[in-house]
Amino acid sequence: MHLRFGSLRTRLVAAALAAVTVALVVAGLAIGVILTRFLRAQIDGRLDAQITALRAGLEAGTLTARPERFDGPPFDRPGGWIWEVRRGDELVRSDSFDERRPPANLMLRELDLPGEPPARIFVGAPQVALYGPLRDVLVSLAVALGGLGLVLAFGAVAQVRLGLAPLRRLRDHLAAVRNGRQARIPSRQPEEVRPLVTELNALLDENERNLDRARGHVANLAHALKTPLATLALALRDPARDPEGILAAQVDDMDRRVRHHLRRARAAALAGPGRARTPLLPRLADLRSVLVRIHADKAPEITLAVPDGFALACEEQDCDEMLGNLLDNACRWCAGRVAVTAQRVGAQIEIRIEDDGPGLTPEAATAVMARGRRLDEAVPGDGFGLPITLELAELYGGALNLGRAASGGLRATLTLPG
Repeated sequence: MHLRFGSLRTRLVAAALAAVTVALVVAGLAIGVILTRFLRAQIDGRLDAQITALRAGLEAGTLTARPERFDGPPFDRPGGWIWEVRRGDELVRSDSFDERRPPANLMLRELDLPGEPPARIFVGAPQVALYGPLRDVLVSLAVALGGLGLVLAFGAVAQVRLGLAPLRRLRDHLAAVRNGRQARIPSRQPEEVRPLVTELNALLDENERNLDRARGHVANLAHALKTPLATLALALRDPARDPEGILAAQVDDMDRRVRHHLRRARAAALAGPGRARTPLLPRLADLRSVLVRIHADKAPEITLAVPDGFALACEEQDCDEMLGNLLDNACRWCAGRVAVTAQRVGAQIEIRIEDDGPGLTPEAATAVMARGRRLDEAVPGDGFGLPITLELAELYGGALNLGRAASGGLRATLTLPG
């Protein structure tokens, strides 16, 4: 699971791990305090019991007669648990008391008894009696809490991943809508995501209605323009009205431009090209088979180095027009070889069409982008191919650039959304 700075996943995981860490530290400290109090209470109880026994023996007179009776565990080990009773000049100690090596770091309890002479009882336990068992328990506790922390950390990561899964699915559905694989986002979503999905589907419905209205307006405009143009074309068939055919050619050109811009208006009504999807390699293969026959006299070799899964987010007819113009231009000027390659650059696909012809200078490459401008009048063409291709590419949020290929010919780079 990759964590990225500033993402919801990173924030949620970091917050969960911080909470788990704080909780485990607090729990460890609290358990440590409770265990310390418990062990200290046990030791205090043992010392109080020893004082009670010593007091009873002192009052009964058995302490000085048989002090070894009061050296039961744990007071039978040197340097550890000790007891001592003083009454005037009389001193009775446990066998565990070694004057040459008096125990250090003792926890002492003492009791003064009234009488003649007064008596004082001392009992003590080594610090290790408290901190030794406490250390052993805390080591085991730290291991257990560390294991629990790992389990909780993995649980937090799994919880975040599971909780954000609907957002990942929503992203996939949006990509499917954008690529034209589905028309709507499924409404069956978690309660927190459902309002967002409802708004997105409402937006898609509104765009669909706008598209239908735009198509109706385009149809009306087509009828309004093409009918007068058809009338003019019919009238200009009379040689007396247009002896040289100049006006008829202009009418045909106007009709072609009207049809071209009506198609553009239909595409613009989509508010972007995202919902169309055209596989790239099949279109290039079809265009190659057509152009090889058209330029049979030159018999150009057209190679396609395009991944099979690439698809363009544009209408099929627009894809054919753009690629067809560029491939036809390359076949017309090449010496015999045309190479087509494609690669993905971010969210776009970059298509390169290179030929081994004479190529263009930077000034000439800029000039041929002007509508109707032709550099060689001897070669058939009307000079609208490259400008139309550029216009279409920019309509879809792409670009068209001309440069020099490694072979010295022209390299046309067409960039379109994938």
